[in-house]
Amino acid sequence: METRPTQTKFMAHIYLTFDFGKDEEKAQQARHKLDSWKQAFKLDKKMQGKFDRKEDGAATASAPVTEAKSEKKTAGKGAKGKAKEEAEPAKLAPSYAEIKLILRLALPNHEKLTEQRLLKRISSEEPFASASPRTIRQGEAGFGEVDSLFLELE
Repeated sequence: METRPTQTKFMAHIYLTFDFGKDEEKAQQARHKLDSWKQAFKLDKKMQGKFDRKEDGAATASAPVTEAKSEKKTAGKGAKGKAKEEAEPAKLAPSYAEIKLILRLALPNHEKLTEQRLLKRISSEEPFASASPRTIRQGEAGFGEVDSLFLELE
């Protein structure tokens, strides 16, 4: 009995790295945008992103913790005297870590046009365009470093 080779071939990976600095808000915008693209274009396994957060030890130790104080108002006559609290809108906590996004595209050879369109779109849209986009293809310098870092991130 003769064994046949598999029809699936190894897909080359392309990594895109984005440096958001300490801007947690832009990093979250990027995550939401990637999630919407994954769902809209059915790219669940073909596009995977991971965040690399490197804590700055000195900044986290000396960062003051501020708590939002709520004002209490008492009700007038005839009310049961319950205190009302004014809710403040939720804001993202300031980040003291350097935030980098590593995005891996793994598209088969017959989807070259999709690959080109994705690379162009991701690199040109906000918040990615302002985050120093860098594309690293297999065989280029630094590919091994980014690949191993991506695999060890959660």
